[in-house]
Amino acid sequence: MADDSGLEVDALQGAPGVRSARYAADAGFHADATTDTNNNLFLLQELARVPESGRGARYRCVLAAARDGAALLIAQGTVEGRILSTPRGSNGFGYDPLFYLPACACTMAEMDDQAKWRVSHRGQAFRALLELLA
Repeated sequence: MADDSGLEVDALQGAPGVRSARYAADAGFHADATTDTNNNLFLLQELARVPESGRGARYRCVLAAARDGAALLIAQGTVEGRILSTPRGSNGFGYDPLFYLPACACTMAEMDDQAKWRVSHRGQAFRALLELLA
């Protein structure tokens, strides 16, 4: 089983997408911080002139079950949100402190693990894969 997850930002034509974990490094951005912090700082720099109303984004997860090099089942999940101008919360990693979910009135980093599993892209993808396996 393998998964790939990423952040897709509308104002950036879907970037960083599958390059989410390497977004800042790919662009040569380095702020002497952790990879997650560098990625968040670079994302905020790229969105500096984009108003809150134009910061729609989604997390997407694609999950595949394979055997002997052949994909047997593929499932995916997405969660819609928007990118804030400043981080909020400390539970999570990556872009979670910037990813705001209007339906929950919080960022992914402000949710506890159980709440995150219920709404997250990974939780959706795993539940969809379990349904396919049943």
